[in-house]
Amino acid sequence: VQLVESGGGLVQAGGSLRLSCAASGFTWDNYAIGWFRQVPGKEPKGVSCISSTGGRSDYTDSVKGRFTISRDNAKNTIYLQMNNLKPEDTATYYCAIHTRDYCSGYDLKSYHYWGLGTQVTVSS
Repeated sequence: VQLVESGGGLVQAGGSLRLSCAASGFTWDNYAIGWFRQVPGKEPKGVSCISSTGGRSDYTDSVKGRFTISRDNAKNTIYLQMNNLKPEDTATYYCAIHTRDYCSGYDLKSYHYWGLGTQVTVSS
């Protein structure tokens, strides 16, 4: 199983980035997928999750209205469109495979494979 995130970078506050998470080595469309972010010294925090079919999604309160998660099962890829970025969005962003086909919160134990992350830095 391999997850590879990309699309991070340095952006000014108010700007946008689109993160991608490409997957291989498992039956992609059987599982919900989550995005997490982590700052140094802290545990990863859930940002968004999308069900296996893409029919349902969830967002943490701080990103609602600014971030949009989507998936293309034909391409085995998950996206996180991030608009109106704020300095507090600065973190390393990870995608992770849920153990189920639906989202059930952001308990780290519910996610069993993780990518290596992509850095997002938002300057003020």
